[in-house]
Amino acid sequence: MPSPTAYRHVVLFRWKPDVGAAEILRIEEAFAALARALPFVTGFEWGRNESPEGLDHGYTHCFLVTFADAAGRDAYLPHPLHEAFVRDFVEPYMDDACVVDFPANLVR
Repeated sequence: MPSPTAYRHVVLFRWKPDVGAAEILRIEEAFAALARALPFVTGFEWGRNESPEGLDHGYTHCFLVTFADAAGRDAYLPHPLHEAFVRDFVEPYMDDACVVDFPANLVR
């Protein structure tokens, strides 16, 4: 069995219907700035859903935050910068979210 190589924090967002493109752009930029500001974040990726399968349940954005291990995630969640991001850029605009955390196993 492969050993984990990183720890992933996956967040899917569904925005409130009245959230416009300008607000979403500000959220994307703020999330990227948050990831750059925290030394225990080892990687950050995001994208907008383009799946043709119709199984997205209205979630339009996926953000993938990578840490070296679960301890990095544990430091991230209560960090004041993360809490401020959630308060200022997520809670006012989010209709729903789905979060999955896991130790990543790479298949080679």
